[in-house]
Amino acid sequence: MDNKKRCFWCNLNNPLYVDYHDNEWCRPRFDDLYLFEMLILESFQAGLSWECVLNKREAFKKAFDNFDVNKIANYKEEKVNELLLNKDIIRNKLKINASVNNAKIFIKIKKMYGSFYNYLKTFTKDKIIYENDKTSNTLSDSISNDLKKRGMKFVGTTIIYSYLQAIGIINSHDNDCFMYNKKVLNN
Repeated sequence: MDNKKRCFWCNLNNPLYVDYHDNEWCRPRFDDLYLFEMLILESFQAGLSWECVLNKREAFKKAFDNFDVNKIANYKEEKVNELLLNKDIIRNKLKINASVNNAKIFIKIKKMYGSFYNYLKTFTKDKIIYENDKTSNTLSDSISNDLKKRGMKFVGTTIIYSYLQAIGIINSHDNDCFMYNKKVLNN
């Protein structure tokens, strides 16, 4: 392990977590596949640690058809039951059902705005926010409220704030982290 100072929450004993922190978290990435993947994963984090979700990410990817929004939107009861029996993912019926529901709404938003990122830009004005030590802000409040009005589940302001960090709209690296306030390029 290198001697770089990282955010306090990064478990240095977990290579997946270190890689996520160093190469993905807070880095702008706005393609619809990634935006949907992170929306699903963040919704499963509710009440759990991100590390728990991250450790199961590959199993989620396999179980959820590589996060193909169109496939997930068409999941039927048999597929939901299959997911509930999958010991490699988080088996929460409410969250699994929310994923199917949210996929349908994600598709509607994409059709309306051309992409999910175009929808997000109506709130962000295509700007990156640099702040830390927060779990919500007026941006996450606004997006959360709008997604709830559209019928999405597990999209409270804290989940949406984490989502905005994950996709790089909010950069929240700790002040003493080697990634602090670094402007990074889209992947």
